[in-house]
Amino acid sequence: MGETINWGIMGTGWIAKQFTEDLTFANNGQAVAVGSRTLESAEKFASTHQIARAYGSYEELVQDKEIDAIYVATPHPFHKENVLTCLRAGKAVLCEKPFTMNASELEELVHYARENKLFLMEGMWTRFLPPIQKVNEWINSGKIGEVRLVKADFGFKMDWDPEHRLLNPNLGGGALLDAGIYPVSFAAMIFGANPEKIVSSSYIGETGVDEQFSIILQYPSGKTASLNGAVRVGLTNEAHIFGTNGHIHIPSFLNAKSATLHVNNEDPVTFTDDRESLGYAFEAEEVGRCILAGKTESSTISLNQSLGIMKILDEVRGQWGLTYPFE
Repeated sequence: MGETINWGIMGTGWIAKQFTEDLTFANNGQAVAVGSRTLESAEKFASTHQIARAYGSYEELVQDKEIDAIYVATPHPFHKENVLTCLRAGKAVLCEKPFTMNASELEELVHYARENKLFLMEGMWTRFLPPIQKVNEWINSGKIGEVRLVKADFGFKMDWDPEHRLLNPNLGGGALLDAGIYPVSFAAMIFGANPEKIVSSSYIGETGVDEQFSIILQYPSGKTASLNGAVRVGLTNEAHIFGTNGHIHIPSFLNAKSATLHVNNEDPVTFTDDRESLGYAFEAEEVGRCILAGKTESSTISLNQSLGIMKILDEVRGQWGLTYPFE
């Protein structure tokens, strides 16, 4: 392995396209192969993105000896088996969120990766965006004092289509795992992934998945996170962090291009990211840095934190009585 990570792309859908296009902006990685369930789909994707090799199965992809890391971009319910396929072939893995469908599945992946000293990370790209990194810097340096309250929303109004993956329980549809994981992960970034108490409510639509939800996470000393998500209602998609000496506002926090610091009695300070890329390149670069340094986890989003987040999601779904047909 040189100083450049050779990536394999598993899947050819929309998110695979986003990641692969952005990978061209990464300073330590390049896509060298793509795998799909059909050779036709893989070859079309490879031609579009100037990728050297295309495979008509995931098994062929993971056996490519030139691949250092694989980006798993398949539908939610297949993440566990797809990641295991990669790990069993000795590959480092970046798995698109949600990591798995539940904590039990993720525990199996984490155990295998750690047992075999293989790199594994959840693809929560928001964590690595420059404005979010700046927000963490402001918080850690005490700019807004002690953080007491976090508010974060992500929701959009999709057209009614009961067969769409977002409304299909057989594909792990619903707001929580697709949109809701962003505010939940954001709260975990600030307060950790082990709240003392979880209170939630949801609207379960006619297809049997959650179309919108609200969650309150309570942490020690009364610190709280107020979170909302939806796939049939448009939300502001903003995040606010309130501390004892000020607050931070992040418009469109999941793909943040700016963040504003409001310190009591001082003029606001806005950090703006003028990146050309969408932002997926930053998580790809983190994977590359970790692999080249011999690390098997990222300190920015550890496997323990991803497990904690998945346990929150499990608890929330349990409160709603929502299970998927394959669970």
